[in-house]
Amino acid sequence: HVQLVESGGGLVQAGGSLRLSCAASGRTFSSYAMCWFRQAPGKEREFVATISWTGSNKYYTDSVKGRSAISRDNAKNTVYLQMNSLKPEDTAVYYCAALLKVAPPPVVAYWGQGTQVTVSS
Repeated sequence: HVQLVESGGGLVQAGGSLRLSCAASGRTFSSYAMCWFRQAPGKEREFVATISWTGSNKYYTDSVKGRSAISRDNAKNTVYLQMNSLKPEDTAVYYCAALLKVAPPPVVAYWGQGTQVTVSS
């Protein structure tokens, strides 16, 4: 089993930045592609970004392109999501996930518990 624990969320002003972290334990972290999802109040969970197991391939949803950067440090079993120029519409619970398969739809092997991001105007 793999445990994923997100951190780094909080309350920020619009235009500010946050760096979310997802620490993994229990299995070989480097063998999984990783991704971030988010779920805003009253909305469905949506994909945000993904990174391959080597870190060489990355993909972002249109709403965060140019403002966010996903990265991973396999030595630390951690994946990050740097979010800049935050907007109120970025407000959501952000979830980290380890992917069994990437091809759409992604097949999630493990989910984290989520970290709250709130962006004020």
